[in-house]
Amino acid sequence: MYAELFKKFTEVESLGGKAWQHAVAIDLLEKIAFKDCAMHCFHYQQMLEMLFKFLLETKSKYGAYSHSHKLSKLLEELIESTAFKTDKTKYRMALQVITVCAEEYRYNFLIDCEGYKDSVELANQLLKELLAFENNEA
Repeated sequence: MYAELFKKFTEVESLGGKAWQHAVAIDLLEKIAFKDCAMHCFHYQQMLEMLFKFLLETKSKYGAYSHSHKLSKLLEELIESTAFKTDKTKYRMALQVITVCAEEYRYNFLIDCEGYKDSVELANQLLKELLAFENNEA
């Protein structure tokens, strides 16, 4: 599913291409029955982070982005620096959960997979908005 959403970035040498790579990894992970969702979370966070940074690089006035890994901060930067508009309050908690989950993956903490999955459902709505914006459909 995710690789299909990012197919326009297939093998592109940019942050969009990196987002596609993480999308492919997520699709592969979804075919395996892992009890722990940590690896999925890590790749999902990275996919969104690379997409945010790609959009900031290509759609903002200065073509720059912060070095933050916090998805909610990157969303705020995108809203402030580009023509992208959305209700950021709708996504804030989901993005925070995904960010924290990815940080916990790095330190091998146990992750609340049900909470993570709920956040992904909400973040997928934002993902579709971001890709529509990238395609100039928004």
